[in-house]
Amino acid sequence: MAGAALLLCGALVNAVFGIVAAVLVAAVDSLVHWRIYSTSSVWRRGLRGDERMARLLRLTLERRGHRVLLARTVPEHGSADQLVIGPGGVWLVHNEAWQPDAELSRHGDKLFIDGRTQTKLVRSLTARAEAAAALISERAGTRVEVTPVLAVHGGRLPRRTPFTADGITFAQPFRLIRWMRRNPTAELSADDVESIARAAVHALPIGGRTMPTAA
Repeated sequence: MAGAALLLCGALVNAVFGIVAAVLVAAVDSLVHWRIYSTSSVWRRGLRGDERMARLLRLTLERRGHRVLLARTVPEHGSADQLVIGPGGVWLVHNEAWQPDAELSRHGDKLFIDGRTQTKLVRSLTARAEAAAALISERAGTRVEVTPVLAVHGGRLPRRTPFTADGITFAQPFRLIRWMRRNPTAELSADDVESIARAAVHALPIGGRTMPTAA
């Protein structure tokens, strides 16, 4: 494409303009391919993206008064990749990586991937968040709502993201973090954040180990 731009623009205008056009075309093409390569890197390595998301959360929300708990076990419901507790609420973040040409879309209120509904994924994530909320609420002694969200690593998403399907918000990591900041589900003080974080540490163990209750 750069060669074609060089020849065409050079013939129509002049050699200098042709060279400039060729450089611009090459730069844009390289940027597009780099973004495709970058967004699919997690999937190509056989990962889900939880480590990448953890790093981003620490560099962004954790510096803005949020607490981020990693790899907490929700008994009988699997693992929560990240539990984010901040002034705007509590979110359970799940990560999934899809191949670059996998198409994620919403039809009505349902999530589809390559034309297939994702009932199992959605139900599992919803149940995990509800179970986490119940356990944290019991430990904290107050009602705590946990909102499930999904960080998408790779795949093709709608132009307008984040988007919500089956009651769960989906987006690329950076956009999801920005969405969490701008769409609070609660109003929590700094003391509330710390109290809920402590309750979550005790209620949701790491590797099946429970924390002892303080005397």
